[in-house]
Amino acid sequence: MNIKLLIRDVDVADFIEVLTWEGHSEKPNRTLTINFNNTVDGRNQAFAIANGEVIQCYIDNKRIFIGVVFSTDIDDSGNMTVTSYDRNYYMLKSITTRQFKKKKASDIVRLLAKDFNIPIGTIEDTGYVIPKLILRNHSLYDMMVKALVLTYKQTGKKFFFGNTDGKLTLRQHKNNVTPWILAAGSNLTKASYSQSIEETKTQVQVVGGKDKKFTHTAKSVSSQKLFGVMQHYEEMDEDATKSQVKQRAETLLKEMNVINDQASVSAIGILDVITGCGIYVREPMTKLAGGYYVTSDSHTISNGIHEMQLDISKSLDMPIIEISDEELGIEKVKPKKAKKKTKKKTTKKKTEEKDEK
Repeated sequence: MNIKLLIRDVDVADFIEVLTWEGHSEKPNRTLTINFNNTVDGRNQAFAIANGEVIQCYIDNKRIFIGVVFSTDIDDSGNMTVTSYDRNYYMLKSITTRQFKKKKASDIVRLLAKDFNIPIGTIEDTGYVIPKLILRNHSLYDMMVKALVLTYKQTGKKFFFGNTDGKLTLRQHKNNVTPWILAAGSNLTKASYSQSIEETKTQVQVVGGKDKKFTHTAKSVSSQKLFGVMQHYEEMDEDATKSQVKQRAETLLKEMNVINDQASVSAIGILDVITGCGIYVREPMTKLAGGYYVTSDSHTISNGIHEMQLDISKSLDMPIIEISDEELGIEKVKPKKAKKKTKKKTTKKKTEEKDEK
């Protein structure tokens, strides 16, 4: 493989021993970790690299990464490890407090990125206008994710972060599968598969509107026959309409009425197979067969050999994150205080008062 690694426009690829490039669906950034033999004489460093410097990696003339060095570690033998992240990592490094009213998730992403000098690329319109979102002491990433989760609950549309040419991107997830095939006896070297219904819900009840007057319960009769009744309950704000309450219940049921599956595979490396993309897998022992989405990836290149380890799933899920009523601007109704009963004057006392008059 033809590798080019630029630091201050100087190519140091000849010193690389192991290169690891990875991402995860629950993290906004990708990571590049490089192990160097940073010496030519065993006594001095061959090149210097400091935290904060920009690093670029090209493989076969394709730039796979541009980011910033965040840590370096070198021993007295010249063995050096450098860890760098793309600029989406800055979404995790800043914490703030914000209140948003009638904003789309895409608006919130743009506002926060602009305020904290994160370069912006393509940000697709998320559509749904969030009535109110009050977030205190949150990272920029958590704020953005909560807005995206609310959008998904209302519309069923999933949006995920990316980074192109050093710029933050937000794109809607499309249910398409790439032509990449991993098969036993060919390029697939290892596989494992597990299934669980521990988090499965067969019924969803949502209430909302003023005084919680709208209620909708969505259920899967077929799943309840198999697994029993397992209900999720959720409240919407007082501005929610009857149709919005119904829509959210139906959307949540589709999301939660699934058997959670988890699979891991190892294979000969393919640069285009990264988190978020789709692949076909065929492995007879685990019975992995058909289309899957990559939920995390780790590519390792060492001695010219490219291997990848992937976590895959039938669906690409949004990060699990709690959103409180307070953050949605839902005020809890305070119980009315009981009126104090006034004691009636006794007949005797009333008579005395009348005589005095």
